[in-house]
Amino acid sequence: MTIQHARSDALAAPDRLSDRLAALLSARIESGELRPADKLPTEQDLAIKHGVSRTVVREAMSRLKSMGLLVSRQGSGVFVAPEASARPLAFDPSVLASLASVLQIVEVRRALEGEVAALAAQRAKAAQTRQIRAALQAIDDAVDAGRDGVEEDLHFHRTIAEATGNPQFCRLITFLEQYQRDATKVTRANEAQRSDFMEQVRHEHRAIADAIAKRDAQGARAAAAQHMINAAHRLQVAGAPVRIASRKRRVR
Repeated sequence: MTIQHARSDALAAPDRLSDRLAALLSARIESGELRPADKLPTEQDLAIKHGVSRTVVREAMSRLKSMGLLVSRQGSGVFVAPEASARPLAFDPSVLASLASVLQIVEVRRALEGEVAALAAQRAKAAQTRQIRAALQAIDDAVDAGRDGVEEDLHFHRTIAEATGNPQFCRLITFLEQYQRDATKVTRANEAQRSDFMEQVRHEHRAIADAIAKRDAQGARAAAAQHMINAAHRLQVAGAPVRIASRKRRVR
């Protein structure tokens, strides 16, 4: 099967062919089409079948090995990994390419960040509260300087997670960032044309920071959850024009 031009409704589909091939093979493994211990075709055979270079195949297989889906056996080839109860957590980029799937990640963040903000309100030290305020100001400074402020926004949420004193929250927040970075850029582009949206985001961030500073755990939880609810709404508003996608190459 070769690479073809096709329309896509993806919000943030992976552009690299190796990512697309990895997503395709991953889907075949997850569906059971490729079963545990099955041997994969050779690099050359996969390259011919999918109309890509052997370099693309190697990169795709390397990605799947890092995800725990494939294993190499010296002198024997590459095999589907045995079923395991503790594979590294990862989301298939092709699954998370749609607006609906990104909204599901926002829902996960709503549950997570509400509790993170509440714990930060209970545990934050004075220095950490100042860091949260500084991170909040950095978002405004970035926007005022003409940038989208996305990285500063993500840093604001990481700073709150750090204030819980639980490094596992920081790891989870950082892990989820990679699946929302592009979506956040989309909403920021829309916010640049909607001053009411931009002011709403600033108000939401300020409400979270204020509640944490006041050690109001319930207020911080509610403010963070509301921020995620509103973020989902902003994504839906921005999603319609985004889904009018350009023609993209894809592995089939």
